[in-house]
Amino acid sequence: MVDLGEAKKRAEGLRKEIEKHNYYYYVLDSPVITDEEYDALYRELVELERRFPEIITPDSPTQRVGGKPKEEFRKVVHEIPMLSMDNVFTQEELQSFVSRVHRILEREVDFTTELKVDGIAVSLVYEDGRFVLGATRGDGRVGEDVTENLRTIKSLPLRLMELLPGRLEVRGEVYMTKEDFASLNRSREEDGEPLFANPRNAAAGSLRQLDPNVTAKRRLRIFVYQVVHPEEYGLFSQFQVLSWLRNKGFPTQGNERICKNFEGLWNYIEEWKEKRHSLAYATDGVVVKVDDLTAYELLGTTAKAPRWQIAFKYPAEEQRTRLLRIEVSVGRTGALTPVAILEPVRLAGTVVQRASLHNEDEIKRLDVRVGDYVYVRKAGEIIPEVVRVDYSARTGQERPFAIPENCPVCGATVVRLVGEVAYRCPNKSCPAQIKESIKHFASRDAMDIKGLGEKIIEQLVDKKMVGGFADLYKLKKEDLISLDRMGPKSAEKLINAINSSKDRPLSRLIYALGIRYVGSRTAEILAERFKSMDNLAKADIQDLSDIPGIGPQIASSIVAFFRDEKNLATIKDLARCGIKMAEEESERQEGPWEGWKIVFTGELEKATRNEAENIVKDLGAIPSSSVSRNVAFVVVGRNPGSKLAKAQELGVKIVDEQTFWIWVDEAKSKKGN
Repeated sequence: MVDLGEAKKRAEGLRKEIEKHNYYYYVLDSPVITDEEYDALYRELVELERRFPEIITPDSPTQRVGGKPKEEFRKVVHEIPMLSMDNVFTQEELQSFVSRVHRILEREVDFTTELKVDGIAVSLVYEDGRFVLGATRGDGRVGEDVTENLRTIKSLPLRLMELLPGRLEVRGEVYMTKEDFASLNRSREEDGEPLFANPRNAAAGSLRQLDPNVTAKRRLRIFVYQVVHPEEYGLFSQFQVLSWLRNKGFPTQGNERICKNFEGLWNYIEEWKEKRHSLAYATDGVVVKVDDLTAYELLGTTAKAPRWQIAFKYPAEEQRTRLLRIEVSVGRTGALTPVAILEPVRLAGTVVQRASLHNEDEIKRLDVRVGDYVYVRKAGEIIPEVVRVDYSARTGQERPFAIPENCPVCGATVVRLVGEVAYRCPNKSCPAQIKESIKHFASRDAMDIKGLGEKIIEQLVDKKMVGGFADLYKLKKEDLISLDRMGPKSAEKLINAINSSKDRPLSRLIYALGIRYVGSRTAEILAERFKSMDNLAKADIQDLSDIPGIGPQIASSIVAFFRDEKNLATIKDLARCGIKMAEEESERQEGPWEGWKIVFTGELEKATRNEAENIVKDLGAIPSSSVSRNVAFVVVGRNPGSKLAKAQELGVKIVDEQTFWIWVDEAKSKKGN
């Protein structure tokens, strides 16, 4: 039996091992172990910390998952302002910047060039090599504390590769990849939520979530590019800074270059003009910095930007092409989406033949017609969309478009509900809806069935081998071998992936069912509240509306879903196939604070908020994010928020941190007896 001391030692070893492999994966892009081996290390650490919650540290990889929602963001004053950048758009303007630098310094200098990632700037503070504070830029002088949200970013090191005594502040850019941005917008469109305009907006909106659990789902990434007070670490060159950051475990972009003259600068900009489109993330320009850090003081800053750097912005790319026809696609919720079929045109590094027209209202707004010449661009450099029409090129032969009265796939009469912009196919047996629903069911945030891709799903539905979710679990190896490009080994691998998905958490299954307006975070809330699919199915609108975060629209949608006999039959069929329908209740002894609701406000000195909440959970209490008369007591740390005033107003018991830890020790003693 492992004792506390052994558990603490093993957990510390696991944390170092996991962070080392994060460095190989995210910084060096050269993993040395398989995903399965990494998962085994992580699971062992999770189990140790579950059994011994007192050994959890704030920099543990397990603490990347979101904590409790905040009521508001704490303000953070930047020691050195986080200024923005001035932009230039032409070769002449860039030359003017270089000449001005040389004139002020009275000498020629080297420049470092880095690609400008389209994200949101953040400050990161480490103490003795451990991540303790993260903040947004805000207005440059005062930002917002987003520490817990930043912890969810897997590429951000929670501890550095080597012990670095004292305080270190670095700065970087939080971003979202093109693939994750497109996936997020697809999910939001299916759930009837507004779409993000570009990856930068998506990253900003995700980082500024009051609920870190939402941020954790958004797969944010980070590049670090600056050290505050670099001279303290013997750093006097920006190129040297980037190398130093990589060695300490920070992810950097890796495309920087030293340029000795203006010709070198311009060659770099021209080189990446097209090449940037092949990157996994969106870039909208090149950042040019004086490489010599000792020159920064002399160059100085304006009120809003440093004079030692400039951003060269690439022009937004649009291309003119002809609209050949408009096709209509059908999504998993039955929404009909018009898609422009275009004469092929090269745009932002790829050949574009299809572009979104969004909905009929957008077509009317643009007055776009079949045969028109239109201008196309990529939203966020990713999703092609028609932005305007060249009306001057019209000949009178162009044809207006209207959404068809019948579904183009199954022929059902389409409907448009009051207050919605989309027309929908109401036939739940429509093959297009079945295909899209199964794609969603198998997706990474749902049942995560690896290897079950779009092509395979299309074949399974077209050959009538699969007509619903449960049919996936009835497939045999011989069935799959009959599909195109599917050999015995691939078939066996897919069958194993399907079977291993049976034990996914209840929240994943709820999300996988595709209930309208129920995203992955809402599914987690429902699973935590109801514990089983059966309990959720019995909930009425009032039960659901009482849950924070569940509004009347979501509640009505959930109730309607479980009143549909076809949906209930699907759930029963899944249960018969062995799909887990309830959360496993962990066995534990009743704690001395069993059922108490405890609220924390302000910063604690002896532990992080997550650590304190884990401790009170182990004692049987329930950490709460809001103050009510049912709260046992409120623990007040430094800089308390509005919860303190609320507790005073309601007459709820208030204790300081020192008293709280005394009570914790007493409660632990009782628990041990």
